[in-house]
Amino acid sequence: MAASLYPAIYTHLTGGSIVFASDTIKAAITTSAYTPALTDDFFNDVTNEVVGTGYTAGGATLASKTATLTAANSWGTSRANSTAYNLGDVVRPATGNGYLYQAVVAGTSGGSIPTYPTVVGQTVADGGVTWVCKGRYVMALDAADPSWPSSTITGRTVVIYKSTGTGSTSPLICYDTAAADVSSTNGTWTYQIATNGYALFFMD
Repeated sequence: MAASLYPAIYTHLTGGSIVFASDTIKAAITTSAYTPALTDDFFNDVTNEVVGTGYTAGGATLASKTATLTAANSWGTSRANSTAYNLGDVVRPATGNGYLYQAVVAGTSGGSIPTYPTVVGQTVADGGVTWVCKGRYVMALDAADPSWPSSTITGRTVVIYKSTGTGSTSPLICYDTAAADVSSTNGTWTYQIATNGYALFFMD
């Protein structure tokens, strides 16, 4: 699962309304009836939150939060020939050029190195993959995987947000929608946060 940022997050960050390390950041689960919209900016815009045994409205508070800034040439994953990549994967060229690239079309990379664009927003085809130039730095937000033990839940989308205790003032950060409904397994519903962070902010 690859998280997508709510566009309003940039306004919230520049306005100082989110301090990730010290704020109460929560993960909430919704049913398939909620479709994230570009205009959603606060938690009161989120509808169809799940109900069920072991789930409390508003979701669970994230623990062990980290925010890591990484320069492009220090990114841990470099692009390789003839390799399968998923939508949202982030790579740097094997020989760093100071930029990061994200897969906007999933597929298998070509057998030779593509000509990488160095203008943010430009794309390049690489076998079956299409990469977009994202920037020179990336900020990765991460945390311990939230889980709901002793639960009976079926959900589709996880919403990450800063909780102020009031929905209309709780800024949205990102969301992650599964391809199909996910139900509790052996009484536990767990959201696995990707190794590279569940929210990536690219900077030029």
